[in-house]
Amino acid sequence: MELDVLVIGGVGIDTIVRVPSLPLADVDTVPVEPIESYLAHTGHGVALGCHLLGLNAGLVDVVGDDPEGARIRRAYDELGIPLRVVLHPSGTRRSVNLVAPDGRRLSMYDGRHPRGLRVDPNLWRPVMRHAQHVHVSIMDFARDALGDAIAADRSISTDLHDWDGRNDHHKDFATASDIVFVSAAALPPDGVDWILANGRADVVVAMAGADGSYLHVRGEPIRHFPAITFPDRPVVDTNGAGDAFVAAFLARYLDGAPWQDAAQAGTVAAGWACTSPGTHTNLITAEELAVRTRNHR
Repeated sequence: MELDVLVIGGVGIDTIVRVPSLPLADVDTVPVEPIESYLAHTGHGVALGCHLLGLNAGLVDVVGDDPEGARIRRAYDELGIPLRVVLHPSGTRRSVNLVAPDGRRLSMYDGRHPRGLRVDPNLWRPVMRHAQHVHVSIMDFARDALGDAIAADRSISTDLHDWDGRNDHHKDFATASDIVFVSAAALPPDGVDWILANGRADVVVAMAGADGSYLHVRGEPIRHFPAITFPDRPVVDTNGAGDAFVAAFLARYLDGAPWQDAAQAGTVAAGWACTSPGTHTNLITAEELAVRTRNHR
């Protein structure tokens, strides 16, 4: 199957606990709303977001031979999104996310897999030959796919999440990718400059939550895109907003749109994702993205 986007790594299960406030009060027991679990994590958010935006997207990953892994495989079969996995005894990644009434969250991530995990590159190589673009999550095993994507002359993107500009784990992903997404929360002032000076990237998007995002295109002035809210859809949960941004950005990029149009689409998609509870429960569709983007020009 020909793919527009192949996502490498980053599917798991989120357990969402809606708490009365963050930080939590120093008490023994906190009454909460019903606790729910969702198919989630960054790679899944990008793959599902691209799928809902009309792209042919697929995902390859390492999961466990456990109920969580079975749930993932069953869901992808139902969604009709191509999925190839390697089963590992460490199990399927998961996280517990505490979500405040204003949508802020605290995520406790259980990556499960041992450091230095490597898998047979035939997990992705046959699929990569049929993909236009490769999005590589920052799973340790996935770094081995970067060289294969470069050799195959595929465009590459990655999301460095809360990189602090120093952690060596992220640097292979930062320097091998053509498009780099990163949270501005922990990024030092020279973090974007380091990526552009040391890597292949033509564009870096620094995502800043409620402050929106900053588009850094090599050789051009920085552009700020304020966060978008919808009068008819209040913010309830920020889980998955960054993944929604990435998916919409890639959809517009692969359609040949200018960088600023891609960033605007990402901004709309991220704002939309914040208006439904849970993780990746109501990512924006191509039709709704077109309407909402026109309304916010």
